[in-house]
Amino acid sequence: MTVLVIGAGNMGLTYAEGMSKSPFLKKRNIMILDTSEEKQRQIGKIEYFDGFKDLKDCVPAADIIFVAVKPYHAEVLFQQMKPYLNNDKIIISIMAGVTIQGMQEATGITKIVRAMPNLPAKVGQGITSYVSSPEVSRIELFTVEGLLASTGKAIRVSSEKYIDASTGISGSGPAYVFYFMQSMMEAALQMGFSENDSKVLVSQTFTGAVELFNQSQLSPNSWMERVASKGGTTRAALDSMDDNNVSDKIKEAAFAAFNRAVELGETH
Repeated sequence: MTVLVIGAGNMGLTYAEGMSKSPFLKKRNIMILDTSEEKQRQIGKIEYFDGFKDLKDCVPAADIIFVAVKPYHAEVLFQQMKPYLNNDKIIISIMAGVTIQGMQEATGITKIVRAMPNLPAKVGQGITSYVSSPEVSRIELFTVEGLLASTGKAIRVSSEKYIDASTGISGSGPAYVFYFMQSMMEAALQMGFSENDSKVLVSQTFTGAVELFNQSQLSPNSWMERVASKGGTTRAALDSMDDNNVSDKIKEAAFAAFNRAVELGETH
């Protein structure tokens, strides 16, 4: 099996790195196409990557084509790719808002996988949701999931609606966590902690809380009840959040990202 990654940006290279270690590739090099001279130099320094600048030199040889470019490049890219495609190839796209139907119409091929990754893929802790067209076989989906899970975990969803929903939860989600962390660090600084101590206090608090959650069957509400005693400090903080409708605001933010993903899909 031969894999081509189109787009050597952050996510393209992250998946290329992850997939390069996949047993599915059996130590084959990954082909990477990017027209940037700087990216070409970067790719050339890695022995298990083969760099390309021209679609005609790599698309015909690829079994799986991983598209990791900005959505606004999709129309031109697919038009240029079309002469080199056939129905044996699989396209995996991580472009937000670009629908399976739109990609099928643009490329003329039927085997399309649409995926939504997130930034922690860069450290092997990502979550990628994906959905495929019916033409992708079960055996092919097994390979696709293995490749997508090479940067963390992958879950198959039942329709593209959940790809857009994943955008609002996991795709954009790390930014919500960073937003919360930034606010806590600023509070720590105002309390008199140094910048370094503020960072350590907040980052380890998040790491520890997530680990507690992952190693138990308790819900977040159950953990909050365990931590917050009546009349105590934690209860004061949680009551303040409830009084300010923080939970509702977080949900509104997630739906704002979800709705924007739907809007983007309507333009592609």
